[in-house]
Amino acid sequence: MGLTGNAVLILAITLAVALFAVTIWCWPRLARRSVPTVFGRVGLLLATQVAVFVSVGLMANNSFLFYGSWADLFGQKQDLGVVTDHAQGTLAEKNIVRVGTRRPDVPGGSRPASAGRIDKVVIAGRSSGIETSAYVYLPPEYFQDAYARRKFPAVVVLTGYPGTAENLIKGLDYPKTSLGRVRAGRSQPMILVMLRPTVAPPRDTECVDIEGGPKTETFFADDLQAAVAAAYRVGRHARNWGIMGNSTGGYCALKIGLHHPGRFTASAGLSAYYKAAEDPTTGDLFHGDRRARERADLLWSLDHLPQPESSFLVTTSRQGEANYAATRKFVAKVKRPARVSSIVLDSGGHNFNTWRREIPAALEWMSGRLSES
Repeated sequence: MGLTGNAVLILAITLAVALFAVTIWCWPRLARRSVPTVFGRVGLLLATQVAVFVSVGLMANNSFLFYGSWADLFGQKQDLGVVTDHAQGTLAEKNIVRVGTRRPDVPGGSRPASAGRIDKVVIAGRSSGIETSAYVYLPPEYFQDAYARRKFPAVVVLTGYPGTAENLIKGLDYPKTSLGRVRAGRSQPMILVMLRPTVAPPRDTECVDIEGGPKTETFFADDLQAAVAAAYRVGRHARNWGIMGNSTGGYCALKIGLHHPGRFTASAGLSAYYKAAEDPTTGDLFHGDRRARERADLLWSLDHLPQPESSFLVTTSRQGEANYAATRKFVAKVKRPARVSSIVLDSGGHNFNTWRREIPAALEWMSGRLSES
């Protein structure tokens, strides 16, 4: 049984409930003052508490995906990476290689024409030199004869730091939510390109082109779109592309959309911040370049750079989010021809539960601003 599967979680909860019931049942028999009964009471209490602790831990891990497997949890050595030569018609030429597929977690998930398909890919940036993995969700329509000649709009979806792309599938349910919005008639079919903004791990590059370091902005603004459009039926115009994310991914989405309107027509930041973080995880991002630091401040950019003919969505909560005041400033600073929308919850922390409440509306908003080619 896998660490993140429902079977092991159900087993742990069942064991915890059973131990609690056994403790209640046996407690009168263990009330006598003797060494065996004392050890019996201690053993039952300890076993019950451990079972409850394990159940809570498994639920938290299933929600936030801290560990993907038992080997990952216990720090065991796993299979080493294997170098694959892509000299003949794969990565060296196409800059994207599909390395696996998976079923969406929905009824009928085994049939791509009914539920879509999730491809795991490796993308190599020709301009940035960055190589990273990603997941590409293809909607059911992609496999249906009626849409065989259609090029679909695409949305780049980014996690926070130091999250994994897996979080977007299991923790935040992007494919499942997107499919549900389409079936409800509230969204058009869209391709989702899901990955983390940490394309040079473990460094948090804040989607900045770093002098002498990773060119993360170039990867997201140029390489990613070109690679995906070469491999899938995706439009190549800005009107066909959107970008969104949460936390660090939200900052990156707004930054890329603001500075590269020729690539993305719509950008959404869920619980985003608006200025590049600078801390031990980022290292020296700007090397004393004041202009680069100012440009990475989105509020400064809105005040000092031409505003693009693009759409922005920002989200926050009146209670529980630290970005509430900054989000209001961002909204106030957006001027024509740019457009801005917002989702403001009464309360909600910086966590998956909050983002799951915002994602359905954010996908609908994104769908309304993208067009097929």
